[in-house]
Amino acid sequence: MSALPSASDLGRLAAPDAFLWAVGIEDTFITAPHPRTGRTLDEYELTGHYDRWREDLALIAQLGTPCARYGVPWHRVQPAPNVWAWGFVDAALERMLALKIDPIVDLVHYGLPPWIERAFLNPDYPYYVAEYAARLAERFRGRVRWYTPLNEPRITAWYCGRLGWWPPYERSWRGFVALMIAICQGIVETVRALQQVDAEIVPFHVDATDMFDTDDPTLVAEARRRQEIVFLALDLISGRVDRNHALWDWLISEGADEDVLENFLDQPLDLPIIGVNLYPIFTSKRLLRDAAGRLRIRMPHASGDLVEKIGRMYFDRYGAPLMVSETADKGSAARRLDWLRQSVAAVRRLRVDGVPMLGYTWWPMFALVTWAYRQGRRPLHDHLLQMGLWDLDPDPNGQLARLETPLVGAYRDLVRGGSQSVGPLAASGAPRSPMRAG
Repeated sequence: MSALPSASDLGRLAAPDAFLWAVGIEDTFITAPHPRTGRTLDEYELTGHYDRWREDLALIAQLGTPCARYGVPWHRVQPAPNVWAWGFVDAALERMLALKIDPIVDLVHYGLPPWIERAFLNPDYPYYVAEYAARLAERFRGRVRWYTPLNEPRITAWYCGRLGWWPPYERSWRGFVALMIAICQGIVETVRALQQVDAEIVPFHVDATDMFDTDDPTLVAEARRRQEIVFLALDLISGRVDRNHALWDWLISEGADEDVLENFLDQPLDLPIIGVNLYPIFTSKRLLRDAAGRLRIRMPHASGDLVEKIGRMYFDRYGAPLMVSETADKGSAARRLDWLRQSVAAVRRLRVDGVPMLGYTWWPMFALVTWAYRQGRRPLHDHLLQMGLWDLDPDPNGQLARLETPLVGAYRDLVRGGSQSVGPLAASGAPRSPMRAG
């Protein structure tokens, strides 16, 4: 039987002895060349995964994880509007299935095929992404059942709409709001298309889970607004953004159309399981002012308590089952191993208290290339961020060797322990009626 249940059988993950251990390979795909450096950011290409995918999937099999998050490079699958090239994706997903690794398919990870002009702001984007998702689901109907429609919608909207790092290069809060709405429209159309292909498909909604606070009384309101923005994508797609929502007036002031917002209310999506991406180096955000009075954000390193706070916060808000869909620390193997132990212990405490944390994903399984590579000029090896179970290290031929760290054995032991590694889920952990966010 598949480790990943279908939509009608999802409840079996709430059994006390059920738990999903997973890994994932960083799959950021920003295919537009940077205007100054000409560089792109395709993590599969930069880390050599396109050439070494068989070896990398064999490493997952060595861990024994029953499932893995795996990104599909849409820009390679559909290099032109009416051209489809499934060779790499077919081979990789078939190999995962043969190895008894259930794929959690990551459909969009920040970037789009370059022929989609204006990227997410192209008026036809929701239909393009829905068609792509449906075609993939048809190829693996009945065998691949879990799909992430779009990884981290808020971060996507931030880098594409507020910071202007990625297409379509907007640099304002109005840009952020426009991007967020377009992205969420795409998620809604994607889920509908997937479930038309196979009603048993499980949409696995994944977003970054920042926690904002401040010691400055003048920034309390801003910290609260930033915290509400963290939930905005999930609130939109699940029909929670009505006129009573904390962000309604702000969204309208930043250019959102009332009719468009109300469309999300008409056919809200269910949230069968929510993936929370959290990192001790990124997730805690503290607002402060510098000497000139300008707003600044610091990111203090967090302890394992962060996992508990996030788990309770999301379960209280949505009443849905949860899974840690990304977590890792950077630096030495000892530091990473300490975070593994802290975060798994926090998952155990959540389950004892009845919060349905149903799985855990170490991400990335080997080092990633930092996003600054695309706009920088330093060599690739200067941009390696060691966060994985394996390190990446250049060999004499310039290839990135996968070097096993002590985390591999530690993670393998957790996986072998199954649910016993995190303890049973208390009886009160069944999903409950979600609270409205307004």
